[in-house]
Amino acid sequence: MSSDLRALADVDRLLHEPSRTVIVAILATAESADFLYLQRETGLTKGNLSVHLSKLQEAGYVNIKKTYRGKTPLTLCRLTEQGRQAFDAYRRQLRQFVENT
Repeated sequence: MSSDLRALADVDRLLHEPSRTVIVAILATAESADFLYLQRETGLTKGNLSVHLSKLQEAGYVNIKKTYRGKTPLTLCRLTEQGRQAFDAYRRQLRQFVENT
């Protein structure tokens, strides 16, 4: 296996899943985003989005805060510093792979 392919095999598998890549990309551009905004932008169902956010939270990539806006429940998601660093590294690895092929 060439070193380029080995480098691609070493990417963060958690972030390499397309739905999670999109979620993290959105969060990387904003201070935070609420659940409904993420659902609308990703096109995921509530259940799928919830599962992906849970996996990202377990990895320490996303911080989830449940609160209220008036009497309406509000779930705010924010990319952690660890998540930001992981996403930056993931982007660098993909860019390097594309440039070297």
